[in-house]
Amino acid sequence: MAKRTRAGRAGLSRAQVLDGALDFIDREGVAALSMRRLGAELGVEAMTLYHYLPNKDALLDGLVERVMARAVPDGIASGPWEIALAQFAAALRATLLRHPGVVPLVATRPAVTPETLRVVEQGLKLLCDAGFALGRALDTLNTLTLFVIGHVASEVSTTPLNEAGATGSQTHIAELDDTEFPLLSAAARTSAGTDDTTRFEFGIAALLRGIAAAPA
Repeated sequence: MAKRTRAGRAGLSRAQVLDGALDFIDREGVAALSMRRLGAELGVEAMTLYHYLPNKDALLDGLVERVMARAVPDGIASGPWEIALAQFAAALRATLLRHPGVVPLVATRPAVTPETLRVVEQGLKLLCDAGFALGRALDTLNTLTLFVIGHVASEVSTTPLNEAGATGSQTHIAELDDTEFPLLSAAARTSAGTDDTTRFEFGIAALLRGIAAAPA
């Protein structure tokens, strides 16, 4: 009988390791993540994790992959490209807001794992089948994804300011001199234009309309 590996005896899977890393980052942040600390989180030695992920870079790339898998577990939907991409954008935002600690990774690490690249390939096929040139299709996917990541990064960074009523918060703006800043202070007092979801949906809709209307 073949001997079981240390990883096999631990009863883990690669997905479980990545999910454990996501949970850890949500609490402690990316800077605190190490193979040793992740091993302690999962109740195994750090060396066990190398069976699933050969190094720290593979772990970080896997986290980007896992976020994409959670956002679109069945891949980007088929159908009209505008609807499919709007759904993808909303799902990616919702997933990133549930895991704010991983936003810096998604913003800075390119898609490199086969699973993440399949999502990109699927999006390109959707757009090329709709008549997009390949370069325009890739520009569209990249522009959309960067908008989502940037919007979420702003939401994550401004939430603590608003909760504390700090400088730059909605509360702070509402208290500005309304003779000098009548429109800004009125917007803050009435919450006009301050809802993150409404702003996000407006931005995605405007972006997709602009792409559809742009010359090929």
